[in-house]
Parts: sequence; structure tokens; C-alpha cells
Amino acid sequence: MTTTLPPHTTLAPPSLAARAADRLLTRLMRLPATRCDYRVERNLPTPARDGAVLVTDHYAPVTDEPRGTVLVRTPYGRGFPGDLEARVYAGHGYHVVLQSCRGTFGSTGDFYPMANEVDDAQDGVAWLRTQPWFDGRLATVGGSYVGWTQWALLMDPPPELRTCLIAVAPHDMHDGVYGAGAFHLNDFLSWAATLVHQERFTGLRGLARGLTINRRLAPVFGALPLADAADEATGHRAPWFREWLTTPNSDDPVWNRLKLDDALERANVPVRLTAGWQDLFVDQTLHQYQALRTRGVDVSLTVGPWTHNELGQKGMGRLLRGNLEWLQTYLADEALSHPKPEPSVEVYVTGQGAWRHLAEWPPAGGGETVHYLQPGGKLLADEPSGGAPSTCVYDPADPTPTLGGPLLTLDGGVKDNAKLESRPDVLTFTTDPLSAPLEIMGTPVVDLAHTRSNPHGDVFVRLCDVDPKGVSRNFAEGLVRLDPASPLDQVQTVRVRLDACAHEVKAGHRIRLLIAGGSHPRYARNEGTGELPGTGTELRPCTHSIHHDAAAVSRVLLPTLSEGVSAGGVDI
Repeated sequence: MTTTLPPHTTLAPPSLAARAADRLLTRLMRLPATRCDYRVERNLPTPARDGAVLVTDHYAPVTDEPRGTVLVRTPYGRGFPGDLEARVYAGHGYHVVLQSCRGTFGSTGDFYPMANEVDDAQDGVAWLRTQPWFDGRLATVGGSYVGWTQWALLMDPPPELRTCLIAVAPHDMHDGVYGAGAFHLNDFLSWAATLVHQERFTGLRGLARGLTINRRLAPVFGALPLADAADEATGHRAPWFREWLTTPNSDDPVWNRLKLDDALERANVPVRLTAGWQDLFVDQTLHQYQALRTRGVDVSLTVGPWTHNELGQKGMGRLLRGNLEWLQTYLADEALSHPKPEPSVEVYVTGQGAWRHLAEWPPAGGGETVHYLQPGGKLLADEPSGGAPSTCVYDPADPTPTLGGPLLTLDGGVKDNAKLESRPDVLTFTTDPLSAPLEIMGTPVVDLAHTRSNPHGDVFVRLCDVDPKGVSRNFAEGLVRLDPASPLDQVQTVRVRLDACAHEVKAGHRIRLLIAGGSHPRYARNEGTGELPGTGTELRPCTHSIHHDAAAVSRVLLPTLSEGVSAGGVDI
């Protein structure tokens, strides 16, 4: 909790170093030339309704014709690298308000992730109304947590709000943390450990610590009881993490302030959504798009090949260029005299390596390709006629490891899966080489005829694209926590919905399905005892049996783009 406010500074020009960085960023990101200079006023006190003070920086464009105000509310500080985007928008004629969330970087009050942003966002707008330079035109911009603060504002959209530009952001934290039934350990323990130290290690020092966080947290990921070890790792400064870890029930009051589903029903301004196929929140972004589009809200969608963090690296140029175009269309005054284009959907087709323009997501008129699991690790178009089940043993004392995938940490994304596939606790099923390319567009589903030895178990599945050299690269995955009440002596159909994808498997390539009892530490391991997550002290293995015979069919359902629909797409 911050009690001493930083000193207020009056409007001042950016430093020579900042100007040089601005020029470099413009060239590297291939941005349009700036329209004006800007000045920065730092550490403005913004009052919240409960007496807290939210510290704010104001980037003021030096122009007689400002183009509106962009609000950015963040818990990550107002310096490098977070200020880069603010400087871009200011140089294009927008007032930019960069505000620290309560309890972070000078703002007073206690920081509990996500919980106070609905009220604090409204109080930030109330303060804006008192500023002489605010002309009543407002946009919000930002990704991840900053995107959450935008959904928080959309719980009650203010009349001044004209548009929101939201990237890789959730609107439901229970779904983000526990959506698969198992706690997303790697993502949220690493995030908690980063947050509690972020004001001590800023800028490049903070980025450097991010490169080693998994190594530093490895002993914690494997500790019992997990909640106690996590408390130690965070210096007992993140009590919310224990609350999240030990509260799997979505109806628990802990989650009441961490669900913003109503914002999807109340949003009444154009929204630009950006996501990555390897982002942990991609399915929430796609749900946001579908909910807004169903209501008739102008909404665009861009999904690139990025992980959560790569959007701010590999995807930053495309993000900023698109944001500047969007702001000109929906915020700047000159936009009022120009017809607004139909919001678009653009997705990067992995495997193909090309951008595709679509009328909507998921594409209408697509089909479905089904492959059946067979004895001997085969994946074929024909249903199986017989054969013994395939089995693997998940041992939480030596859990199946996470390898890449949609992670918050820097080791996520597409990887060579050879090490994972060689483990005895991983089953693989592979097609023959494809005779023609197969374009997968949508949400793959895996149905497994399944039995197990322990009532407490998880099933993890992953789809990989295997090239002619045998390199197996992941493109979609999913996990489900099994119902412990389901009978052990009967074959049950376990349905796993994987992450959505847009991926082309080329002719000559093969499709491979991986099956395991977990993926640790992306997901907290199922300890096999039924104890409350984070509190267990014992580990019990689980034998998984996958049946693939005439009486118990296991299959992979792939949403595909029909030839006619594919031809209607536009490569961009």
C-alpha cells in the first residue's frame, strides 16, 4: 500500500533519449509519421471515491486541433516499456492519460488484482471531466490487465466513450484461472511473483528477471502443500493468490468481483479486439467477439500467431498500425465526415504462414473432418474394428511436463514436441501423410472412450503438425478435470474442447494427437487424492486407458474450411 504520493511535475517536453526512442519505434514498427510534438505532465493526483489517490501522467499533444483522449489504466507502472504506446498516440495528436491502478507505482490503496477496477475506472473518467483540455471524446486502449480495466469501464459505459481497443484480455478471471477445472499454476504463480517485485525491479531489470522466473519457481511448482510454498515464494505479499488457488468453485464470493460478463451485454461502442493463437485468453477473446457481434456492436477481430507476451514484441507493429487507423476512424473529429468501413476479421493461418480476411469467426459454411484412434497409435478416417486399449500412467511425483503452448511466461508457443512424445506417460496417435492440404478453422474437439484407475484425474490432449522430417509442432491443446463421481468400471466418453485455431496442415504432413494425464506446471498437477487444491500433502498415480474398438470409439473432430469458403477469404 502506497502512502506517500510522488511529486507532481508540470508539462515538460520529452527527453532527448525519449525522442530518439520515438523515432526508432516509428521506423521499426513502420508507423505513419507523427503529426505533432507532445509534452508530459507527471504524477497528477486522481481521487477515487473511497479516498484512494490514483497517480496519473498526462501526455499532451502540441497542436491546436487535438483528436480526443486515450485512457490507459495499468498496474505495471507508467515508465518503460509501458509509456512507449502512450508516446505514439500523443505524437499523433491525442491526449493520453496513463494511470496507475490503486496500490501500484505511487497510487494509494491496496492492490487486489482486478477487484477494484470497475469503480476506479469510473472515477478516472469523472476526473477527466474536470480537466480543461478534455473535450468529451474518449477512447480506451491496452492489453492484458489493461484490457481488463476497459471491460471494467464497459460495465457502465460513460457517455463520452467512443471506442475501446482491447488486446489479449480476459473478462472472466475464474475462467482464466480455472476454466479447464485445473488451476493455471505456471501463469498465475509467475504473475504473482512478478507483481510483488515489480516496483523493485523495473525496466530492463524486470525484463531480465522474467527470463529466469520459471527456473526460480521450479521448486515451488513441485512443493507440497502448494499454497504454503507459494506464500513463501511471494513473500506473503499476494494473499489473493492463495484465495484463487484454493477456491475452484466459480460460485464462491471470491470470484464475484472478478467476472465482467455483463460488460459484454452493455458495451455500446465500437470495439477492436486483438488476440494470439498461443495466448492463454484466446478463447475468451473469441467469445467477446461473438457476444458483441450477436448484439450488433461494431467489433473487429485480429488473431495473430503470437503468445500473450509476443503480441508486445513480434505483433506490436501490426497492433499499433491497426490501432492508429481505428482511432482515426472512431475517435478523431475527421472520422465523423468519413463513412466507417465494415469491421473485419483477420486471422493468421499458422502452417500456411499467411493472413486471411474473413467475414466472421468462426467462418460460416465450414465442414468437419473426423479421425478415429486406432490400435498401434494410428489415427485414421475409418472407425476401428477391435484392439486392446492404449494405457499410460500419470504419476504426480513425476508429472508430464509442460512444453510450450499458450503460456503467460516467455517459454510458451510452438515447440518441437519430440521430448514430450518420447515419454512413457504420453500416448500418441498419428495419421498417414495427407494427400492434400487440410485447413482447420475453429475449435477442435477430442472424444475419448476412457477408463481410469483413480477417481481423481485429468486428461490433457494436444494436436501437432508433423512435417516430412518428423518434427512435431503443436497448434492446439486442451485439458479437462474428470468428475470424481463418475464410475471407474465403465467406459465414459470424455470430451475435450481444444483452443480454437486457424492452421493448415500441408500435403505430406501428418496430424498427431498427444494424450496425457496432465501438463505441469501449466496446470497444477492432479495430486490424485481429492484434497482441496493447494492443500494436499500426498500424491497418488492414475492409470488412463483409451479405448478404440467397435464398441468404444475415440475420435478427433476437426472443423475445416470448405473449398468455397476458403476461396472467399482474402490473403492480406
